[in-house]
Amino acid sequence: MIDLSTDYVGLKLKNPLVPSASPLSHDVDMARQLEDAGAAAIVMYSLFEEDVRTEDAMADRFLLNSTLGHAESDGFMPDQGEFKGMVERYLEQLTKLKRSLEIPVVASLNGISSSGWLEFGRELEAAGADALELNIYHVAADMTESGASVERRYFDLLTELRGEVKLPIIMKLSPFFSSLPHFVKQLEYAGARGVSLFNRFYQPDIELSDPLSMSDRIHLSTSDEALLRLRWLSVLHGRVNLTLAATGGVHTWQDAAKMLLAGADVVHMASCLLQHGPGRLFEILAGLTRWMEEREYESVAQLKGSMSQRNLTEPGAVCRANYVSMVDRFEPPAGVWR
Repeated sequence: MIDLSTDYVGLKLKNPLVPSASPLSHDVDMARQLEDAGAAAIVMYSLFEEDVRTEDAMADRFLLNSTLGHAESDGFMPDQGEFKGMVERYLEQLTKLKRSLEIPVVASLNGISSSGWLEFGRELEAAGADALELNIYHVAADMTESGASVERRYFDLLTELRGEVKLPIIMKLSPFFSSLPHFVKQLEYAGARGVSLFNRFYQPDIELSDPLSMSDRIHLSTSDEALLRLRWLSVLHGRVNLTLAATGGVHTWQDAAKMLLAGADVVHMASCLLQHGPGRLFEILAGLTRWMEEREYESVAQLKGSMSQRNLTEPGAVCRANYVSMVDRFEPPAGVWR
């Protein structure tokens, strides 16, 4: 029988398929369905720094300070009851998931500063989170901010959080770093236990209607996006002592197999599950297992990283040499330039 187990920041998983942060984890019954379909762990939906700050400000204005300057109205105000803030609701959902599931539950923080996250990190640990995924969603659009300054944001927050919690911390990264391998190695030195490649920045669009406006639309990933992850997983495998998680573009068992061959320890999925439901997990796991049996693999550990840059006879195939040869071999469709 094939051994599908893998290591995820020190957690022994039954297989490498892990649903990533998405609305699916808002519902405990849906999380159970994901587990039943084969999920080896689950990453909770993200808690966004901006949302927490906005809700806190509104609660302060409408609940705590509503009678300022009107002391006589205090006796006429209705009982507000027990107000549960976003952080408290997140902790409650984490507790429910931990009680309902047998698989590890990873908490997810999405922010750009250390404000509040340090205390919250301790609360997540106390509530039973098995690990913490830290998503520093920062678009470097300030011309006065250097690349080193952008990286410093990550190091500072990781270092501060590392000093507060013992939980394994996974850094979810964008692909927009000038020297990604060097940056990942420095994150390892700073105490990260894993990296998740890559965060998808949602791109604004322009509405050509009258009046012109900017709009935000959610575009779910496609299998083509897996190629960016595949390259950098291949470069990093065997060169860092971190868990490597592939996230973005995994929709089929073929996508999952390629990520593992490139060097991923776990494969995250969200878009395909939102589109097709928990059953897609079972399909991907079955397809991956069938392919491994046909190829006579005995374990995920055996195939993992076998197509990484370090193990290729032509390492340049994942860098510039591949680019040059592909351009030279390009053939235009019939009737074009003829």
